[in-house]
Amino acid sequence: MASDSNMDREMILADFQACTGIDNIAEAITLLELNNWDLVAAINGVIPQENGILQSNFTSEASQTGPYGPHSEPEATAPTPSVPPSSASSSSSPPSSSSPAFCPVLPSRHIVERQPRMLNFHVEYRQRSVEVVLDEGSTVGEIKQVLGTELQVPVSKMQLKGWKSGDVSDSMVLRSLHLPKNNSLYVLTPDIAPSASTSQSSGQQGSSNQNYLLVISHREAQRDYSLNFPASKTIQEVKRNVSDLTNIPVRHQQWDGWPASASDDLMTLAASGISYPCHHLSVCRRSSPALTLDQTDECTDVHMVSDSEGDDFEDAPEFGVDESEIFGMGSSSCRKSPMMPENSENEGDALLHFTAEFSRRYGECHPVFYIGTLEAASQEAFFGKARDRKLLAIYLHNDESVLSNVFCSQMMCADSIVSYLSQNFITWAWDVTKEANKARLLTMCTRHFGSVVAQTIRTYKTDQFPLLLIVMGKRTSNEVLNVIQGNTTVDELMMRLMGAMEIFTAQQQEDIKDEDEREAREMVKREQDEAYRLSLEADRKKREAQEREEAEQVRQERIKKEQEEEREAIRLSLEQTLPPEPKEDDGEPISKLRIRTPSGQFLERRFLGNCKLQVLFDFVASKGYPSDEFKLLTTFPRRNITQLDPAWDLVEAKLFPQETLFLEAKE
Repeated sequence: MASDSNMDREMILADFQACTGIDNIAEAITLLELNNWDLVAAINGVIPQENGILQSNFTSEASQTGPYGPHSEPEATAPTPSVPPSSASSSSSPPSSSSPAFCPVLPSRHIVERQPRMLNFHVEYRQRSVEVVLDEGSTVGEIKQVLGTELQVPVSKMQLKGWKSGDVSDSMVLRSLHLPKNNSLYVLTPDIAPSASTSQSSGQQGSSNQNYLLVISHREAQRDYSLNFPASKTIQEVKRNVSDLTNIPVRHQQWDGWPASASDDLMTLAASGISYPCHHLSVCRRSSPALTLDQTDECTDVHMVSDSEGDDFEDAPEFGVDESEIFGMGSSSCRKSPMMPENSENEGDALLHFTAEFSRRYGECHPVFYIGTLEAASQEAFFGKARDRKLLAIYLHNDESVLSNVFCSQMMCADSIVSYLSQNFITWAWDVTKEANKARLLTMCTRHFGSVVAQTIRTYKTDQFPLLLIVMGKRTSNEVLNVIQGNTTVDELMMRLMGAMEIFTAQQQEDIKDEDEREAREMVKREQDEAYRLSLEADRKKREAQEREEAEQVRQERIKKEQEEEREAIRLSLEQTLPPEPKEDDGEPISKLRIRTPSGQFLERRFLGNCKLQVLFDFVASKGYPSDEFKLLTTFPRRNITQLDPAWDLVEAKLFPQETLFLEAKE
């Protein structure tokens, strides 16, 4: 039956991961498929043994009495990890509830001592990089001691991150972590530089948006998972996420640590009574798959209890359990609303739908997705001032991938990731579940980033999604710095984001320097142009002032000349109208007047005694001293003659028979 096949594959996959230490579900499935789901052949392909030690003809008695049976402990020298008691032995013999499975191992007498490998560690701390080389027999604590000396950071305040297996203790031996030769790690010192996310999470206590940290211990794999969940998440959603991580379907999970008040899987974490902000739980696989079926579907609440004979659970598909759930997809994707409608004409509307559906599934704590076209997101990220530019993070979602649920809920919704993306990235998202939407994305990527990026996306298989593309804008073309697949951890994701940010920051500093130099050159040019303009303006004003002055001078000279001509004409006219000077022997009364000019010269003339003062005034004016400008005064007593009536004669004015006068300019 289909259920038997699904159950066999599920148990074979669990045994294979336990024996080989491969945590990547997609990689483990690929290796098993290459060997037609033959457990022994797949293990020998990964861990080849000499002389055909690993055989498939183990009996149930051997599994119970062997060195790794459920009732005995493995020898201390055996390097193979322990296996869940409920796992099957091989694909050649279907398991039963009464015969616990085992992981075939190499007997201790065949263990060959190897020389310890030397491991290289590239460790990043803020702006520094440290290279550490140790043999695989060293511990994590020894790495910290070396780093403490190099970085001058107390070991007690140091957190060493970047392990693919999650957080590890200082006493952990490097050999047990199965590390490659070259490794990249990074150091965090929250006590020295407290992170913003810590203060934010503490400030959220008591609010409806608070997050719970669930430390879940997977007893069989001997691994701990630290998962952040919003208070609105249900217990059922937590179990589905754990199913993706541990490959234990919800119906086979056996939990310890839930409080008595958490009696309903549909209950939210806020109402479940768990400890805030951190709660410890443990999970393992049930000893028999036929005990109880607990709410295996989002819309179904089915409880099934096996009979006392302990028969196998053979009718799982009848209760809504399909192969997708066995391999970590949790609820069936057909029951979910799609993240993005197919063939949407408006990209903005499609992304609004994506954001709303993402929030509905995984909560409100997620990156702010840019609403708009990919071209607009690129413009926003790449084409502002150098100081304002950011990296572009393109999130590609695929509901058909078994990794999507865990990646979204645990990676994209982690406080540290959300904060880091919001501060340093423009995040744009697209759903490639539907072929039409995927084709549309490839067209957009070809137009904006070139055919290489589109071809790269096209080569990724469904089970490698979701993808997070980190794109950096450059002068000539945009560059994809990193493609992060769904099979990653929060620490690794943060490390790769920080690595991309380091490359971007170096490029940004160069761009800022070039931009500042260019602006400085432009500023100098603008200042020079302004100084030249002001100089031209000053020259123009000076020239205009000079021209006005010259014009005024010409005008004044012309007026003065006209006035002089007019005065000369008046003088000549007065001179011609004067009566002739009388002679002394004419026998008539004559007045002899002597007039001193302002220059010191004297004017002398004889006038008839009955001559009018006006004639005297005209005489003085004919000599260039008009009465409107000069006063005619007597010496003693001092009198102003020009104020007398011009009709008076000289006798009446007491200027007879002779008088000395002088001219004085009027004020």
